[in-house]
Amino acid sequence: MNLSPEFIQTEFLRLKNIMDELRAKCPWDKEQTFDSVRHLTIEETHELSEAILKQNPDEIKKELGDLLLHVVFYSKMAEEKGWFSLGDVIHAICEKLIRRHPHIYGNVKADDPDAVKSNWEQIKQNENKENRSVLDGVPSGLPSLIKSYRIQEKASAVGFDWDKPEQVLDKVKEELEEFEKERRSGTKEKAKEEFGDVLFALVNYARLLSINPDDALEKTNRKFIKRFQYLENKSKTINKTLKEMTLDEMNAIWEEAKFLE
Repeated sequence: MNLSPEFIQTEFLRLKNIMDELRAKCPWDKEQTFDSVRHLTIEETHELSEAILKQNPDEIKKELGDLLLHVVFYSKMAEEKGWFSLGDVIHAICEKLIRRHPHIYGNVKADDPDAVKSNWEQIKQNENKENRSVLDGVPSGLPSLIKSYRIQEKASAVGFDWDKPEQVLDKVKEELEEFEKERRSGTKEKAKEEFGDVLFALVNYARLLSINPDDALEKTNRKFIKRFQYLENKSKTINKTLKEMTLDEMNAIWEEAKFLE
């Protein structure tokens, strides 16, 4: 692991020079645009997320490199259009980090993460010359579960929040009752709306317990996949398909998979 400034600077410049050359000579790289690369960036982000969930250092390093390449790629295309350069990108994020950490680079006091987040949102609002909503910073294209979490975080940062997790648990129970009422009444659209309220309240409850609901759900997804694949493999050893097995048989193997964990 080489942490010397000289090595980092040399390799970063090397990456930029490689991109310059690819953009000039490679048929594929030459024809790319912001729009054509955008979906690849989303894919790379998910691959990084996968590597992080697996806690695989080599894969994390690789995927971070891929994302860094995309930053350099976009910056090169922007430079060609006369919009901005890679240096402008780096300068802008350095300035933002200094500006939004006044407890480090200024005289503001912030002794805990919540205070830091609150300061960050307040500074962001002050920077917003158009006086837009606090929630405008939440990308509309985020997956719904993550979007709910970020909406609640941003609202909380400006003081709009519950005092205690127990209050939100009561809200979860209330929303469940409202959902069940609509479900029994047969009003499907209204039931769907109420179910969304249940999910939103559960996300809020998780947030106040310092649990990231997306991480928690993904862990459960992986756990289910592992157990279900064990069930599939076990069924082959008894020469049965899952459709041929009774639910009791499948549950017995499922419990076996749980025990082996």
